[in-house]
Amino acid sequence: MYSDPIADMLTRIRNALMVQHENVQIPHSKLKEELARVLKDEGYIADYAVVADPKKPYIKNIDIKLKYFGERRERRPVITGLQRVSKPGRRIYVGKSEIPWVLSGMGIAILTTNRGVMTGQQARRQGVGGEVLCYVW
Repeated sequence: MYSDPIADMLTRIRNALMVQHENVQIPHSKLKEELARVLKDEGYIADYAVVADPKKPYIKNIDIKLKYFGERRERRPVITGLQRVSKPGRRIYVGKSEIPWVLSGMGIAILTTNRGVMTGQQARRQGVGGEVLCYVW
């Protein structure tokens, strides 16, 4: 059992990118599925799917297909950094005018709002604030 499932998800993705794996499997939750959806919509991962374990069909995992660019020997991951912001011991909430810019707009901040999980740019457009989950660049 781990106390911060979002940090565990980001760490699994980070570790898989370092060794250039094609896929990474993460235990399923609705929040992690929404986080994967945002990463896919923003172009940081190729695809994701919710799959059931064949031996235990009641246990689901999220299978994330990672995205790289470049040729075989010089290929680099699209995601160069992942940083957890709001932690279980210290939640970080921002208003609509305080949503942070990540690398001057080159990265994204992922927020959970009362309208769902979205990027900082989408939250600014909709005029909502929320909890800053992580930064991705």
